Amino acid sequence: MDSWGGTGGGAVEGRVPEDLAVVVDGRGVIAVWGAGARELLGYEAGEIVGRPAAELLAADLPESARRHVAGGLRWATQVALRHRDGDRVVVRLQGTPLADGDGGRPWLVTGAAAERVAGPAEVSAEALWDLTLAQLPVPVAIYDLDARLVAANEVMTRVMGRTVAEMRGLTLWEIEPNPPFDEYDRLQRQVLRTGEPVFHENHGQAPGEVRGHAWSMFLSPLKDEGGTVRGMSAAVFDTTEQYWARRRLAVLNDASLRIGSTLDVTRTAEELAEVAVSGFADFVTVDLLESVAEGEEPEPVPAGRPVTVRRTAQRSVLDGCPESVVPSGGTTFYPVDTPPMRALVAGRGTLPKPGDPGLQEWIRSSRARAESVHRHLIHSVMMVPLRARGVTLGLVHFLRHRTPEPFSEDDLLLAEEIVARAAVSVDNARRYTRERRTALALQRSLLPDRPPDLAAMEVAYRYLPAGSGADVGGDWFDVIPLSGARVALVVGDVVGHGIHASATMGRLRTAVRTLADVDLAPDELLTQLDDLVVRLDREEGPEARGRAAAPTSGEVGATCVYAVYDPVSRRCTMARAGHPPPAVVTPDGDVRFLDLPAGPPLGLGGLPFESVEVELEEGSLLALYTDGLVEAADRDIEVGLELLRGALADKAGPLEETCDQVLRTVLPGRPADDIVLMLARTSALDTAKVRTWHLPRDPAAVARARKAAGEQVSAWGLGEAAFATELIVSELVTNAVRYGDDPVVLRLIRDSTLICEVSDGSSTAPHLRRARVFDEGGRGLLLVAQMAERWGSRQTETGKTIWAELGLPASAG
Repeated sequence: MDSWGGTGGGAVEGRVPEDLAVVVDGRGVIAVWGAGARELLGYEAGEIVGRPAAELLAADLPESARRHVAGGLRWATQVALRHRDGDRVVVRLQGTPLADGDGGRPWLVTGAAAERVAGPAEVSAEALWDLTLAQLPVPVAIYDLDARLVAANEVMTRVMGRTVAEMRGLTLWEIEPNPPFDEYDRLQRQVLRTGEPVFHENHGQAPGEVRGHAWSMFLSPLKDEGGTVRGMSAAVFDTTEQYWARRRLAVLNDASLRIGSTLDVTRTAEELAEVAVSGFADFVTVDLLESVAEGEEPEPVPAGRPVTVRRTAQRSVLDGCPESVVPSGGTTFYPVDTPPMRALVAGRGTLPKPGDPGLQEWIRSSRARAESVHRHLIHSVMMVPLRARGVTLGLVHFLRHRTPEPFSEDDLLLAEEIVARAAVSVDNARRYTRERRTALALQRSLLPDRPPDLAAMEVAYRYLPAGSGADVGGDWFDVIPLSGARVALVVGDVVGHGIHASATMGRLRTAVRTLADVDLAPDELLTQLDDLVVRLDREEGPEARGRAAAPTSGEVGATCVYAVYDPVSRRCTMARAGHPPPAVVTPDGDVRFLDLPAGPPLGLGGLPFESVEVELEEGSLLALYTDGLVEAADRDIEVGLELLRGALADKAGPLEETCDQVLRTVLPGRPADDIVLMLARTSALDTAKVRTWHLPRDPAAVARARKAAGEQVSAWGLGEAAFATELIVSELVTNAVRYGDDPVVLRLIRDSTLICEVSDGSSTAPHLRRARVFDEGGRGLLLVAQMAERWGSRQTETGKTIWAELGLPASAG
């Protein structure tokens, strides 16, 4: 190696250059220039001594070397130097500090050429690594053991809005003393303490940003060869697109779970607004066409005239929806050729720009709307029509004023998908509302409005639909006045719910009333009703309902209990078809369930029914009900019956209060099935209001019967009805004597009407016929029909009874 400070020319061709040897003083100025340096880099000592050593660098000294120089430590690295002729020379350098009496620190720099590259200067691997960190398009920063910033690349300085010089030596909390930087500072210290990397995600706005971003941060410890933590690095990745993609998926998932939870149009619209506000909008309104809001079929949207809509739901990130200019439930209109109207007509979502003339016209069409837009700084809006099955149902507005970013095309796609899902639920709710309204109207027309006024008994009842009342069932009940002051009670339960069940219930109730009018015994009435259900089942079998399955019985099924109470004899005749047994409460509070033969449910066909007759004390309580009252999924029917027994055994009170008490006691909550409860408190007809005569089959008995009837009617203070009564009694007794069999019985009953009954041992029913001019008979029943308000016949165990009712005179008490 040449002596230091020697002079010499450039490198000799074919000869290996000598090693470089240079002395640099404490100021970074070249003090000694060796021959090897001259040969390697082409500079003469006179040209270079006294000049800064940095002028020889073709690239920055690596960061690691700079740190060692600053610390006075020996260092070694590859450095790119510049040859006198412009070539780039990569040299393996080693720096050794030298003692200096004046307090400076000169350096002996030695090295050997690694390679010389003509043209653009080459960079060492370490230099490339440093350049990579500096120019990486991902924010990167390095911190020391005290979590203080040491270095940061250019992207990080842009994100933080500060230079490296401004941040060096400071912690994150000192750089930006605001959340979430306190959390970042805590995580950094955790990494330095534990030596374990941490991954963290956050969405927010950094100091140097004008809009929010989603960041994924990797905090990693920096360890030496021995595994000791010497610092840490932070690499930050912008995952905003992925963040919003996940948010959109979350909103869609939320929409699928929350929208359509009920079959209520208004609630479904509210769920749509709630999902949108919690997901990506600041204010949402749902406007439905008036016909849709009312549950009717939507009308086509006219293109040439304004459309009136009803504000069905609205939600805001602010309490009370202060942005709204139309209250929920109120109506507004869309002017022609405005964005809302165009969206309705086109059936597609729209994302109007702020300067859109139509949007400005829409805003100015309402002073309140213009003031709201100005006051709340609403800057972005989307309008998406609600469409289901090719029909437009309404329009949804999405607005932003707290979120700085305007809606994007991706937001419009998300809104359209959410609204499309909600539209199906809204249309289902609308269709259901219409069907339920129809079923309710049908049911109201088929069930009695109020209990009739009866001398035989006092009646009260309750009807409760299943659950929240969202469906209409097939339970029914009726109170039917019969001849002879008797009363029929019926409670039934048709299988299923909805319009079909209500229609079947109506047909069965009508049939029961028709059969009751001919005074069939309870077992015979149920037999006739069973035949009717079998016929209905055949008429409405699988083929009639569009099903391919083979016909089976039982598609139309029902249960029923039918009771007839006679206040004269205080006897009640009952039969049931697969129905829960009635309960009887005696005047002293004893409760018993009547042991009636269960009988098969209606619709099985061919199986017999049996009637049972019981005598009821005056003031007894008869309870008829459907199985929904005593059956529940979480308890046995016996438990329900015992609860009913306990509720009925309470001190007797008004029937209306007793009905409520029974429901409170027996029902654990909302019923899972429809419920009918009917309570009837029996009365006995005063014996003074009933007169009975047993008559011989002798024509002379007609005159005696006529006279006795007239006297009795006068004794009751009904003299005005005496003539009509005598005429009716004369005709009915004459027919019984002439055409009937023994025994012949005449009975008068003074009730709300005056009832005349004539019984005989023949089962042949009478009928009206037209008498010819010269006929001597055939006009008796015609006279009876003209004089009486009602008349008819019923079969008895011993024959038949012909009855007629006369209205009481106005003077009767």
